[in-house]
Amino acid sequence: MNNDLLNILSNSNKDIDNQKLMDYLSGKLSDQEKHEVEMWMVDNDFENEALEGLQQMGSNKKLEGYVDQLNKELSTYIKDKKTRREKRRIETGFWTYVAIAFILIIVVLAYVVIKRIGL
Repeated sequence: MNNDLLNILSNSNKDIDNQKLMDYLSGKLSDQEKHEVEMWMVDNDFENEALEGLQQMGSNKKLEGYVDQLNKELSTYIKDKKTRREKRRIETGFWTYVAIAFILIIVVLAYVVIKRIGL
């Protein structure tokens, strides 16, 4: 499985770069870039609330730890779900096809016998 699919921050939004958001939180952006991020947040209420929540979390290292933990949990969840799906899959082997063919032959023979008797 592609590891990019498991990273919760990869391609999460198309309007603004995630690194720019992280730099905004840590205060590394210039005034113009800060203004750009703030204008983007005005147009996106959900992202604005999420960013405010991230600001309340504290340090950037703590945030990166949470992101890493979420990525690991997501990866584990996806692997477990795939394993459960594979366990539920029905095995279709040689004997399954033999049983289906046998049932079809019996049905055809029953039809022919019933047709001959005239019921």
